[in-house]
Amino acid sequence: MTGRPIVMSCGEPSGIGPEIAVKAWKTLGARLPFAWIGDPRHLPEGTAHAEIHDPAEALHVTASALPVLPLHFPAPARPGRPAPENAAGVIEAIARGVDLVQSGRAGALCTAPIHKKALQDGAGFSYPGHTEYLAHLAGVDRVVMMLACEALRVVPVTIHIAIRDVPGALTERALNETIRITHAALIRDFGIAAPRLAVAGLNPHAGEGGAMGREEIDLIVPALERLRADGLCIDGPLSADTMFHPAARAGYDAAICMYHDQALIPIKTLDFAGGVNVTLGLPFIRTSPDHGTAFDIAGTGRADPSSLIAALEMAARMARARAG
Repeated sequence: MTGRPIVMSCGEPSGIGPEIAVKAWKTLGARLPFAWIGDPRHLPEGTAHAEIHDPAEALHVTASALPVLPLHFPAPARPGRPAPENAAGVIEAIARGVDLVQSGRAGALCTAPIHKKALQDGAGFSYPGHTEYLAHLAGVDRVVMMLACEALRVVPVTIHIAIRDVPGALTERALNETIRITHAALIRDFGIAAPRLAVAGLNPHAGEGGAMGREEIDLIVPALERLRADGLCIDGPLSADTMFHPAARAGYDAAICMYHDQALIPIKTLDFAGGVNVTLGLPFIRTSPDHGTAFDIAGTGRADPSSLIAALEMAARMARARAG
């Protein structure tokens, strides 16, 4: 890899983040240098690491040691037992990573999993999650969550809300912003000159002509027609149960889904270990593994680094595409 290294925020140190960071470094080595932002004391015992002061130094040390941008935390990391006094450090690691990519000193940000309740309890963290905090730091109003693997990219219009609340949250503005942000990101960050989008309906069989709901007729169809008039290549609204078999996936570059499970069930079925969470609409590249802190196996050595490795590799590809 050439260019600016990726930086990785440590995430919750009592989870599997430090362990999988080390496993990712051992797998990727000099092929994909990254710098880990966190307290070296939280790394697994015996980890070869080198403290650096600038992400560029990672290029020179990563062959023999995990590059670490040190950040002092008040308390040790106890597997499965987050320390409230460490919450502020977890937040600071994210903010430092954003500062490094915003300033151009790093090529992308990869974030290890956080535990939202631990941050709320320990530091009064007021954001629903990583994504909203990153949007705040970047000064943007609207971002989009994409889940991606080799076989599929999916983008839900609504995310962590109850099914009963989805129809009310689906507005033309939400559809329009989600689709336009996705379309722009596929061009800029994935190198797809003319993206093809497939849009799912909300109801079974995409409403079946109104027999099973009118959201498609009253909302989704008019919104898509206006986007097509602006030159976007969009198919839909489609019945979600026929969108994800291999022949269907060959016809589009990303699927726009109406709610969380409609998007995440197919991608987790296709590639449970290798899915990557990508935040679209930020002025910098951010990826993350598609899993949580896994307190139940933290410190056991059993954590699978596959999703983190995929997130680092995707961040590197996106950085290259964005650089042109």
